[in-house]
Amino acid sequence: MMRLVKNGLMYGNLMEVSSPSLVNRYNRALEHLTGRRTSLQEFHIDISGFSPEIGDELGDPLYLNPNGCNRQFILLNVAQKSAPLLNAHFSTSRSILRRFIDDNEEQLFALSIRDAVVGELVNTVFSIASPADLFDIRTIDVEADTVGGHVEAGGELTEKIDRFMNEPDGWWDDVLIAEMVELSKHTGDIIRTPIALRPQSFEQGNFYTRHYGGLYIFQDVKRTACISEKQQDIVDNLPVKHVMTLQDRREVASFLSRNKLVEPITRAGSERAESILRQKLDFIVVDTAANSGEDLSNVSRRDLRSLKRKYHRQLPDEYHALERVVRQISKGTKTPRITHENPAFFYLLRSGNHRDKQLVNMLLSQLTPLDFRQLFICHKDAFYAQYQSWSEAKKTYCAQFLAEEYVVDKVGTRTELFGPEPGMSDEHDHSDYGFGRNQGPWGAIPRDDDDDDDDDDEDDDD
Repeated sequence: MMRLVKNGLMYGNLMEVSSPSLVNRYNRALEHLTGRRTSLQEFHIDISGFSPEIGDELGDPLYLNPNGCNRQFILLNVAQKSAPLLNAHFSTSRSILRRFIDDNEEQLFALSIRDAVVGELVNTVFSIASPADLFDIRTIDVEADTVGGHVEAGGELTEKIDRFMNEPDGWWDDVLIAEMVELSKHTGDIIRTPIALRPQSFEQGNFYTRHYGGLYIFQDVKRTACISEKQQDIVDNLPVKHVMTLQDRREVASFLSRNKLVEPITRAGSERAESILRQKLDFIVVDTAANSGEDLSNVSRRDLRSLKRKYHRQLPDEYHALERVVRQISKGTKTPRITHENPAFFYLLRSGNHRDKQLVNMLLSQLTPLDFRQLFICHKDAFYAQYQSWSEAKKTYCAQFLAEEYVVDKVGTRTELFGPEPGMSDEHDHSDYGFGRNQGPWGAIPRDDDDDDDDDDEDDDD
């Protein structure tokens, strides 16, 4: 795995903590949350404040995520927002943390100057005893304060200021004034630098979880489903219409199509689609050649063409089916309708431009495992697991390709492969701005909801 670490493909973009003051501040926060401390004088942290080095030291990779739910976090600096989230048990956790930091960046910056901010992604479930418990996690509330309780003290001081300003005898209340002075010594000037954090609530409708071997849960679509990474009995009797596995190609294809979650890659335009699909063909060739003992270090485009000729008969069905489609695109002829029986079916799809785009592309990456680039971009845990089983030749090629072709232009590559990100109106927005969920000072906040027309609500004939 060191090959990935050296190329910035694993543990990349973590924030370094090395100054004595920050280490001490982190220890105070860690003790506040867990009752434990670290003896390390230098380590790295992700967006939640989790450190893989401290996890190794404590022998507990879930020291900030007990039972795999209600993730706790430690913010030393708002710069953490650009870091990844390691050991994530839910696909929504990082986006919630990032949104929280973005929405409260000014206040968090002011608070983190004086103390570490600690908090928790709170839901009503404190441990996952059965898969059914996952469906009870509908709303995630973000609770946060400094170790010293500055936010709570700031709220208390605000209330006393209101009393001082509005009560008729407030100006002569010596006790009230004394309490305000003492609180202000702790909070600072909250008039010039407000330290109140906006109460926020996020709805978790469709998501992926690492629990029970990996489950994709879709409950905010018209035809609900739970898709398991592997066959298992524990996902029976769940509150969804369909329960399936990644191996149930027909059922998964029907689910994605009927809920209008995917679109053909050819929608990106014939020239761009051809380029994307040709690269997928290259990745399949690399897999076959590596398994046959070929040396793939510094392989060129010309070398890949030679490998295609050499191993053409050994290439899997996915390659030959995909090659026929690419040939038709290059001729400018109409691409034939591809069904789920075709081995290339899922390689020809990408998520539509909707609020669950990242989740659907994550699912597709596991349905197209020979496309190592999409697997790395969309589902790093699955990529790392597969990487360990690859030959040294494939490991070398993949690490070099990702470092040279993806890391140098992540945004451009993602846009090329998956299209533009959905607009703000397409995102889940269930925030509480202090007036109730989705309520503003003048009533309900308008949102562009999904198509609400009545549809056949009976079980699909799959």
